[in-house]
Amino acid sequence: MEEATSEVVEADRALVRGGGIVLDAPDGQAARREATDWLGGLQLAGSVEMRCAEGRLRLQLRADLAEAWVPGHDTLQLCERCGLDPLRRREDLEREIAIALLAAPVAYEFPTLAELASAVRVRRNIVEAARRTELAFGTAEAERPEGWWTYDPSRSFTVLPGKPLIEALRRATQPGVSGKLYSFSCYRATEYVILLAIAEELESGYPELLHQLQQRWERKAIMSGQFHDVFLQEVGSLEAPLPPRFYVPGDRLWFRNPDAASSDASGYEGSWVFYLGGGLFTNFWRHNRPFTLASKCVEIYHWRHAVYTDAQGEPRIDEAVVEQHVRRSMDDPAELERILARMVRLRDPKGVYAEGGCIDASREHPRRLCRGTADLVVPAE
Repeated sequence: MEEATSEVVEADRALVRGGGIVLDAPDGQAARREATDWLGGLQLAGSVEMRCAEGRLRLQLRADLAEAWVPGHDTLQLCERCGLDPLRRREDLEREIAIALLAAPVAYEFPTLAELASAVRVRRNIVEAARRTELAFGTAEAERPEGWWTYDPSRSFTVLPGKPLIEALRRATQPGVSGKLYSFSCYRATEYVILLAIAEELESGYPELLHQLQQRWERKAIMSGQFHDVFLQEVGSLEAPLPPRFYVPGDRLWFRNPDAASSDASGYEGSWVFYLGGGLFTNFWRHNRPFTLASKCVEIYHWRHAVYTDAQGEPRIDEAVVEQHVRRSMDDPAELERILARMVRLRDPKGVYAEGGCIDASREHPRRLCRGTADLVVPAE
């Protein structure tokens, strides 16, 4: 009897360590009811297996549906397989996000169902904002809408006092709002999109935390490594990489340039993007022409064929040459297959340019945002 009990306990522990969604569930029955209601709103109640173990509830896509919808954890064709239209139907975008999380190879953990629902909304906000984001290409230039932003070298770009952060971010990133394209890097653009998505969620759910963000951005911007630490969680690593075709809408990720020579050109070390769902990734330079995994990999591959040295002796990339190569490769099935075999590999470690491709091991997503369970702390400085 003791041996059987031990086997059950170990099976339950393995269950919690597995993939899908894991919720804290001190009251298992109540947690099941809440989860069933939430899944029902997404038309997924009959598609999910639930099991309680050690005060936690695991939600996972049924094995038969996982095999049919996301074989091998490949989410890039999920919409086609499920008949979803996330571009035209917001509810389908939320459903795609939920299915991808339910089918995840690693556990996405939440202390409450409210945090799970919030995470889905924030990912939806990221996708919707990213679809509307377009920049003027410039790796050295940086500008923001006058009357909304100001610049100081010690503080970077800050929001003018009294100007709402949400509107300021929209004006900086969305030409449909401002009527103009502004120059800044794709990495900074991802920060603005994430911050906007978080602020939109906090506006109704936790306005006090939004007020803290507003005050902070009126004093000093949070950027780069500090932004990552304050706002984001990272899933996957080079030691335990995520599958190369597993993406959840709203993920921020990096495609690395695996070519040493062209990666020396400023702005071409790699490419920061969001996964939009439906097999598409952001194109911040032409927002109406998002990338597929194939087209993004081919673009990065051909950076190596477009390197030149400018008058100052700096390496640059000729985008017109890149486009010519991309068109030819995309129209040649054998060449496309060859390039993808090289590029759709896990990237090499930092500083190494060997046999790795452009696929990163990890994905990033925002921290928790609900009152009482939020783990986002706005630093004073």
